[in-house]
Amino acid sequence: MGTRIFLLIATNFAVIVVLGIAAQVFGLDKILVQNGMSGQLTGLFIMSLLIGFGGSFISLAMSKWLAKRSMGVHMIEQPANEAEQWLVDTVQHQAEQANIGMPEVGIFDTPEVNAFATGMRRNNAMVAVSTGLLNAMSRDEAEAVMAHEISHVANGDMVTMGLIQGVLNTFVIFLSRIVGIIVDKAIFKSRSGFGPGYFIVSIIAQIVLGILASMIASWYSRRREFRADAGGADLAGREKMAAALERLKAQHQPEELPGQLAAFGFSGGVKDGLRNLFSTHTPLEDRIAALRNP
Repeated sequence: MGTRIFLLIATNFAVIVVLGIAAQVFGLDKILVQNGMSGQLTGLFIMSLLIGFGGSFISLAMSKWLAKRSMGVHMIEQPANEAEQWLVDTVQHQAEQANIGMPEVGIFDTPEVNAFATGMRRNNAMVAVSTGLLNAMSRDEAEAVMAHEISHVANGDMVTMGLIQGVLNTFVIFLSRIVGIIVDKAIFKSRSGFGPGYFIVSIIAQIVLGILASMIASWYSRRREFRADAGGADLAGREKMAAALERLKAQHQPEELPGQLAAFGFSGGVKDGLRNLFSTHTPLEDRIAALRNP
């Protein structure tokens, strides 16, 4: 439900801030001064590209490990009961239908109705469901939720999200440095090299621009939910998919999944007002309407 993208975005944001500060602490930014303004901008963009996509890659590579740790996912190595066997069989059948490798399957203990999928590659992913979902939903509804998550994997949403995040990261790093240079030269009157104004302003600008980039990433995630719902309908049936969303709508508001996981989860809390800009999921009413009126 809402977990996977939110966790990815949050992890990426943290990694980029850390890498950006590290670049300043270890003097990487100072190297750019040596070749004049033209060389400085070229070097700045190359550095931004490396840090931007490097941060995105690190976040993506950590996604499965982080999901297991943050959600306390119990991986099903050998089904211990009929419910676990049904879950593994359902995921395997849907993975074969979607022409992807068999994902790892797990359960995390929470009364909230939720599920998510994550992983760097389509053929090496993980799908996990909450105990609350297994208890509250019928088998048909749970099957549709699994189909939604498998569709995220088959559509390559984690990789696509990682690439988009890499592009956003690059511009966040690049533009924050440009702002730092302008303020340092115009206000702090630094004549040569980078003064303290550059380092302070560029860090602040990076955080602000990073927040704006998170809004863009969340908007993209909301658009992908419709496609995952449509894919889930193809795998499990349109009525089952709609019934699962209706069941979710009838439940209490689910808890938000951690960071990057939220965008690849099934429910994903939708907030009101300004906070809605950071929501990784569209309102359930809109998703149900899209299924009912394709």
